[in-house]
Amino acid sequence: MSFGGQSMATTWSVRLVADSRLEIDRLRRDCQAALDRIVAQMSQWEPESHLSRFNRADAGEWLALPPEFAAVMAEALELARMTGGAFDPTVGAASEAWGFGASQVRRAPTGVALKMLATGQGWARLDFEPGPARLRQPGGIALDLCAIAKGYGVDRLAEVITAAGVSSYIVEVGGELRSQGLKPDFQPWWVDLEVTDSSEHAPLRIALSGFSVATSGHARRFHDVDGMRLGHTIDPASGAPLRNGTQSVTVLAETAMRADALATALMVMGDTAADFACHYGIAARIVADSEILTPVLAAMLD
Repeated sequence: MSFGGQSMATTWSVRLVADSRLEIDRLRRDCQAALDRIVAQMSQWEPESHLSRFNRADAGEWLALPPEFAAVMAEALELARMTGGAFDPTVGAASEAWGFGASQVRRAPTGVALKMLATGQGWARLDFEPGPARLRQPGGIALDLCAIAKGYGVDRLAEVITAAGVSSYIVEVGGELRSQGLKPDFQPWWVDLEVTDSSEHAPLRIALSGFSVATSGHARRFHDVDGMRLGHTIDPASGAPLRNGTQSVTVLAETAMRADALATALMVMGDTAADFACHYGIAARIVADSEILTPVLAAMLD
């Protein structure tokens, strides 16, 4: 069985193994509702989302967070600490200035404006309290959760489907996937890892069952500003689109939320990404001038 829809400016889909008693239409509606809640809370494009309201808040103001937003914020801050700020959820102003937010941009920021976009470890200025969940605006901070919220959407789909009693499925939002169980022929859910535009890097087929996978790269999401073709990944240190030569990073993890954020962080790290991934036992494929498979991912392919 399969179904899907649209959310987060992309598409989502579900394939599952279940008997005829499963109410597919109801499950599809529940999945769409779960994604709609994420958009309503964390979208930069929705002026009344919790994220937009936080970005407009006065210095010192606390904002109460619903459970979904709180779960994403807790993970975002943990990964910001883990990666030394290579993943930073406070690059919202830079995303907007370079045209990757809610506003269209024709000219690249320069001079003083460009210097002001570097967050300077903006995540470290946030005060987050998990219960009851709330977040304090320190002043001048703008959140951008695009590099983690889509992965969280994948995880929420998996939770909704599992709650419906389904134990074998693969879910996808905008190319990020998570799967569980085996198909009726006792085969795992096989997927081909996304490759960049370069033909020299062959697809990698993996058994995804029990894992999530996310890819960050410039091949699909980019635009032209002042004659420059810019990828959507923002370097928190400079407040500008990443230009370190890394083409794409694919990460496998237990949750799609973590895979999503780590793929972005490894893109930002550039030459140090492989050492970081090996140190933390991350299953990753890093494509720059050459292709690197971390030992954990290589072992999964044997």
